[in-house]
Amino acid sequence: MLFDTDVLIWALRGNERAATAIDKCQELQISAVSYMELIKGARDKGDLLAIKRFLLEMGFKILPMDENISHRAMIYIEEHSLGSGMCMADALIAATASELSLTICTGNIRHYRVIPGLQVSVFRP
Repeated sequence: MLFDTDVLIWALRGNERAATAIDKCQELQISAVSYMELIKGARDKGDLLAIKRFLLEMGFKILPMDENISHRAMIYIEEHSLGSGMCMADALIAATASELSLTICTGNIRHYRVIPGLQVSVFRP
């Protein structure tokens, strides 16, 4: 399962449903983009350490971007940015899921519903 940034934020804030969604999965994965979004959201060094500790202790694997993911994300932006407002981060996360045949667990279904064939598990906080 590829977790979207929003689910991780909910979990870090103590949301039990987010924690349960994470605990149910055997393979915990995030895109390098989600990692960067989490780090960018840290307010101070304490937040930064808490985020890194959480990811490490839970056993999340951070998936790097490669040429195929980048290429697919560019196509998603070309096809969907004008119509749906798809942003670069969502395109890269969706491309990661698509290229690696993963399901995205997200609370932001509207960010991904424009991509045909993308497997999405909807999270409700």
